[in-house]
Amino acid sequence: MTTASRSMADEDQVRAVIADRADAMRERDAERFIAHYAPQIVKFDLPPPLVYTGPQARDVEALRAWFASHPGGPVAYEVRDLTITVGGDVAFCHSLNHLGNALWFRSTVGLCKIDGEWRITHEHNSTPFYMDGSDKAALDLQP
Repeated sequence: MTTASRSMADEDQVRAVIADRADAMRERDAERFIAHYAPQIVKFDLPPPLVYTGPQARDVEALRAWFASHPGGPVAYEVRDLTITVGGDVAFCHSLNHLGNALWFRSTVGLCKIDGEWRITHEHNSTPFYMDGSDKAALDLQP
């Protein structure tokens, strides 16, 4: 396999990881969503605290509780403008994600190929805020 075809295959595998996570979110499948995290995951997420690591970031029960706090049925979730860069056993991607009917947020994901499988080692989700003194989250923005 040439370097270019290997890189394309890796990009396809990373894209499949992101797509499977989006499907797991929509289907409220906490185990499947978390299964893509490496054991040493570091996650900067929308809710507090400032950082989640390892077991705290892979807490299936916490994700199940979040699903339970919202009305039943599929979770509205979209990944838009996904950009992927692969170099060897490391990949980086970013996207704009839509959750529910109101919230757009930014997502950056770092992956490493571990034992032949792409696993998420870093995730950073954020929403911008208004710097007008109100410090309110800018939930009204759309791409």
